[in-house]
Amino acid sequence: MTYLFNDPAQFADELAEGYAAAHRDKIRRVDGGVIRRHKAKPGQVVVIIGGGSGHYPAFGGFVGLGLAHGAALGNVFAAPSAQQICNVARAVDAGGGILFCYANYAGDVLNFTQAQERLRAQGIDVRSVVVTDDIASAPADERHKRRGIAGTLAVFKAAAFAADAGKPLDEVVRNATAANDRVHSLGVAFSGCTLPGAAKPLFEVDSGIMEIGMGIHGEPGLDRVKAPSADGLAEMLVGKLLAEIPETVNNLSGARIGVILNGLGAVKYEELFVVYRKIEQLLTAHGLAIVAPVVDEMITSFDMAGVSLTLFWLNDELEQSWLAAADTPAFHRGVITDAYCLIDNGIESKDTQKESSIKPGSAESQAAANIVLAALEAALDAIAAQQDELGRLDAIAGDGDHGIGMQRGLTAAVNAARTAISEQAGAGTTLITAGDAWSDRAGGTSGMLWGVILRNLGHAVGDETKPDAATIATGIAEALQAVIVAGKAQLNDKTLVDVLYPFSTALTKGATQGFSTPETWTAAAEVAKQSADATKNLTPKIGRARPHVDKSIGNPDPGAVSMALIIDATGKIIRRQCS
Repeated sequence: MTYLFNDPAQFADELAEGYAAAHRDKIRRVDGGVIRRHKAKPGQVVVIIGGGSGHYPAFGGFVGLGLAHGAALGNVFAAPSAQQICNVARAVDAGGGILFCYANYAGDVLNFTQAQERLRAQGIDVRSVVVTDDIASAPADERHKRRGIAGTLAVFKAAAFAADAGKPLDEVVRNATAANDRVHSLGVAFSGCTLPGAAKPLFEVDSGIMEIGMGIHGEPGLDRVKAPSADGLAEMLVGKLLAEIPETVNNLSGARIGVILNGLGAVKYEELFVVYRKIEQLLTAHGLAIVAPVVDEMITSFDMAGVSLTLFWLNDELEQSWLAAADTPAFHRGVITDAYCLIDNGIESKDTQKESSIKPGSAESQAAANIVLAALEAALDAIAAQQDELGRLDAIAGDGDHGIGMQRGLTAAVNAARTAISEQAGAGTTLITAGDAWSDRAGGTSGMLWGVILRNLGHAVGDETKPDAATIATGIAEALQAVIVAGKAQLNDKTLVDVLYPFSTALTKGATQGFSTPETWTAAAEVAKQSADATKNLTPKIGRARPHVDKSIGNPDPGAVSMALIIDATGKIIRRQCS
């Protein structure tokens, strides 16, 4: 149970503020995350990591000399937004290129990819290495689908070592990729974690039972077995990890490995040492040489009772990176002797973005902007009323934060729309501004995709005329295509696309037949509602629910349900104000 919090929606911001205040000698806060207090050498590559909050010391705890140059910090269990990532990247860019290094989760991939595209468009050379060390989340021949867990530390360290050594970006990428290819992890849990403000854990495990292969965001495990003794757990973890040895390791006997035994939050150090005792015996009995083991909390999940074991199969180059000195708030090794120690004493930034001036829309479009605001407010009320249920649906096969994430994003969208309208914005600009705020504040997959939806709709609506049914249908159709491109989901993948696609088709049909906007939207909203309910029969093919097919079938997709709720709430406003 997470006991200490104020407003759960502010938890991530407040923990980042306190964390930065506690470690002013090593880091400083910028809008979107934290960066090293010590600047990188001019012309060198910098490494940016990041992910959702709730995993300390990942990810902000790994910022400092010898490790990452900056970390983008998302909301609880939600990926940082593309804007947050760009803010952190610009704050540390030294002119030699940037490597993004992050764990393989849908929201992180979407937002880091979008940030990469934005920075490249500004002439900055940005590459990405995605960590895929969790052997439970996909078979070996689908390594690209695996999640990233505690093995992220080994990959981050390999990347940072090459960057701080002055290697060019190609070499930094190569070193990080080589580390990812040679790191494997497996985790278990004895209980789920409880998010700030939640009344119960995301999932529960019966006494005496253990889940194998759970995710760090609270995703339930893939198998449930009787909980073994400490020695029995060590034997299981070592056995499963030694069953998959990297192809580049030719001989098990004599191989050198880095080891991370990671506590997930509620399993404490004394217990970890009991387990590690047996792990060390088992690995050395196989002829393996353990190099600088780490027995600690490296990537947690609030109060989850669980552990993970990581084996990092070293070669000469990777062993150098693994043993290299580092000095961050959460990870210390050796003594930094040759760092470029120009201290950045810049004023801590809350906003690195320039304020944009809004061009007033036409009188008709300004009137439509007020309808947009009313629709967003109604959507916020609808989501707030169903927040717990959306969280429950998300926790069945995901991380349980969908309800609070949607409420957080919509709150930001409403506030941004109000500000835009106060500056005489038209409907298009109001939608775009609201979408950008939603994406930035909510983060994660849904935040990014709703930003895409509102931005595309806003571009279609514009600021000159009152949008009719045909214009709205065109905007939704364009939003659908942009969502498919960004999120890679197709119809029947069990995502919000399974609502957006038929909704768009129904809107286009109504507009083509000459129906009014209220008539067209009302008919399409009924299709959206039915489509959301029908997702309960679909098999998830993308996202965090994919490994949990059995749990997902019979329950609708939370993203589809929330989209149908928003469409319905918007329809009520349209019928009231557009008749």
